[in-house]
Amino acid sequence: MLLAIDCGNTNTVFSIWDGEGFIGTWRTSTEWQRTADQYYVWLSTLMKFQNIDVTITDMIISSTVPRVVFNLRVLADRYFNTRPYVVGKADCMLPVGVRVDEGTQVGPDRLVNTVAGFDLYGGDLIMVDFGTATTFDVVDTDGAYIGGVIAPGVNLSLEALHNAAAALPHVDITKPQAVIGTNTVACMQSGVFWGYVGLVREICARIKAERARDMRVISTGGLAPLFQQTERLFDDYQDDLTMHGLTVIYRYNKENN
Repeated sequence: MLLAIDCGNTNTVFSIWDGEGFIGTWRTSTEWQRTADQYYVWLSTLMKFQNIDVTITDMIISSTVPRVVFNLRVLADRYFNTRPYVVGKADCMLPVGVRVDEGTQVGPDRLVNTVAGFDLYGGDLIMVDFGTATTFDVVDTDGAYIGGVIAPGVNLSLEALHNAAAALPHVDITKPQAVIGTNTVACMQSGVFWGYVGLVREICARIKAERARDMRVISTGGLAPLFQQTERLFDDYQDDLTMHGLTVIYRYNKENN
């Protein structure tokens, strides 16, 4: 059984893959201080609660927080007696190319999304990920990652408004009833919601124009369905895109080692 781990800036997701599909998925906050023992107690308790009795034989990790990786490696060694694949490390091969400026380090999550997108849809893609940051990743015809765009995340923008302006409250993102807000909360929600609709549409249009070709736009992340409600910004939405990419990279490494 494969344990796939996607460690983002805000949350870390653990999924168990049996070769056919995911039989269990759990989410926890990302904390670099968390020890391997704490991870194991948390994970094993949840597995027992859901009556999942399997033996983990392999692990693969994608982490945008480098300090977390050490304890996840210890988890793999101490409790599962395995050496994990870590996306972005030299011993973890990718089934697609990376064509960016020399010396540039591409976030592992962006590479994994590229692999997943190419496996599911083929090339000429724009992958939009609504995470802590809102990222746009461009996948070439042959599946290579060729660059992208990074914008502030939706919730990060709301937090910035709240923290920088004493009179503005903390609000949750939702689709406003009208563009013109008639109270402070509605004004903030309208600005962020319609602002991001415009941001996604404009950036994707400019990428397509720069590439001089039609491209499919695929979204992932919890807020993507919210923006899809009003405008058809995306051609498809994948909830578990990153996890799918991790299984593709795992299979590629097992078959080529």
